[in-house]
Amino acid sequence: MNGATFRVGCDLNYEVMGPSAFIFNVGVVDNSFQRVRSEKFETTPAYQVEESLSTVEEKRHHRFSSGPGPLRVSYEATVELNHHLQKGDHLPETVPSGIPSGVIPYLYPSRYCESDMLVRLAQHEFGKLQHGFSRVTAICNWIHDNVEYLRGSTNPLTSAYDTATERAGVCRDFAHLAIAFCRAVLIPARFVAGYAYALQPPDFHAYFEAYLDGGWYIFDPTRLAPQTGLIRIGTGRDAADTSFATIFGPAKFSSMTVRMELLEGPAPTYTTEAISTSSPS
Repeated sequence: MNGATFRVGCDLNYEVMGPSAFIFNVGVVDNSFQRVRSEKFETTPAYQVEESLSTVEEKRHHRFSSGPGPLRVSYEATVELNHHLQKGDHLPETVPSGIPSGVIPYLYPSRYCESDMLVRLAQHEFGKLQHGFSRVTAICNWIHDNVEYLRGSTNPLTSAYDTATERAGVCRDFAHLAIAFCRAVLIPARFVAGYAYALQPPDFHAYFEAYLDGGWYIFDPTRLAPQTGLIRIGTGRDAADTSFATIFGPAKFSSMTVRMELLEGPAPTYTTEAISTSSPS
């Protein structure tokens, strides 16, 4: 356990031209490895906010209706982070027949992770490698070495197949490609949206988790932030399931700020150990 306390938050600004409904996914999930000690979600002007929790994909929603005019949404939380670290050298994959029913959807192709279209490439690059943690690490290394991290090179419709072809992208694209490669070699993988310590410039971050030996483990092929400083907002099959804002109505996004600071405990570090987001056995 790394045991550190952080303050995370964001401010999102919109111009609303008419009655609109908003659904936000910016709140930290409270679970066994990240404890939310305090938090607040506020809107300016003040609107009645309804909160809901999706236990299937482990994410929270804040929703409300807004009238026309400027809108500011602010979220802040104090979070105690306690990832479980272990040696990953001999961490095996879970054979398909042993994958729980709730994990099976993360084996299938999805909107932005067309694993069925990348099987040939994945098998060529990773099919003969040692199975388990080391193979997922090899997938991350391949993406880091072969795909350029280039802001502005992609758009919200860019998929894993596009990234494999163009060899450029941002954190979202790196995660999608890694997920697609994992699924193509029969490793369940899911998209994670979160806050990241020391990410520059500060922003929401995308990474992924792979299902190994009966649990979920964090991986980040961008290497832009220490893995022990990642705080989960939500998980899904791909980015379509974890959008930080969904708007129904005439509203325009104008600006945002995202922040994460260390309050107490050791600063996050990069590690080659396996980081589990499942309860240790």
